[in-house]
Amino acid sequence: MSNATALFRAGYVAIIGEPNVGKSTLINALLGQKISIVTRKPQTTRQRVLGILTLADAQMIFLDTPGILEPKYLLQETMMRSARRALEDADVILVLTDAGNESYLSKVLLAVVKPLQKQKPLILAINKVDTLHRDRALPMIAEMAETGMFEEIVPISALKTENLDRLLESLKSRLPEHPALYPEDLVSEQPERFFVAEIIREKIFEKFHEEIPYSTAVEIREFKEREEGKTYINADIIVERASQKGILIGAKGSALKAVGQLARKEIEEFIGKPVFLELFVKVGEQWRKSGSWMKRLGYSEE
Repeated sequence: MSNATALFRAGYVAIIGEPNVGKSTLINALLGQKISIVTRKPQTTRQRVLGILTLADAQMIFLDTPGILEPKYLLQETMMRSARRALEDADVILVLTDAGNESYLSKVLLAVVKPLQKQKPLILAINKVDTLHRDRALPMIAEMAETGMFEEIVPISALKTENLDRLLESLKSRLPEHPALYPEDLVSEQPERFFVAEIIREKIFEKFHEEIPYSTAVEIREFKEREEGKTYINADIIVERASQKGILIGAKGSALKAVGQLARKEIEEFIGKPVFLELFVKVGEQWRKSGSWMKRLGYSEE
């Protein structure tokens, strides 16, 4: 075995934090492309998204977990199980917190992370430090260091990609020596239709407010290339109540049309081909509390 091969590192990095601290923004910034849904609304990540970054001397497989919270219904319980599975699979755990959050790390997050302190390397990244004055940032870093939980604390700005090189070096140095686990040109093991569904869901989050986005799921019914060169996509948007269906469709279909136009444009950029997108809205009564719906939509393997 050559020295170059011996020094190659590869492993799994779980990114964990409270809702809306910027986990999806960070994983997209680290990979240099968008693979995770990004909106200003919290709790948008529902499944682990496997993002793969291959460098000259390392390969990092990022697990983007749902924001840690107290589960209130079956979908959130499923999201929390997904987060715990990511922690179990990880070689390194990256804890992400928001510099503007006065509580820093919530009791719920600490309860999940602290038991892992002696089992796996914990790195703390304090995000959005560009929004803080130095006089506030330094005491925060000192306070986190006093907990003794973290092997390293790295202040970053995921949005402005500041200090990400240092963060990558910190993560890389703690990965096991191992050959690459995936081909070097692969950035995710999720299929195209998964990302298409995420794009549609993201546009719903951008277009609607309050409970509507959180009550929706997207199911890709058909995804195929046609002879004329266009990719045909048929998708159902699942809502919990008939009243939500009416809001999503809008007057004369205007709201649904707007979502479709935004989604189609981004899907075409993503797959690099013209797209014909058909969207339908269907009611799945209380789908977030239904085990069969969880399995059907891919949120649960049970």
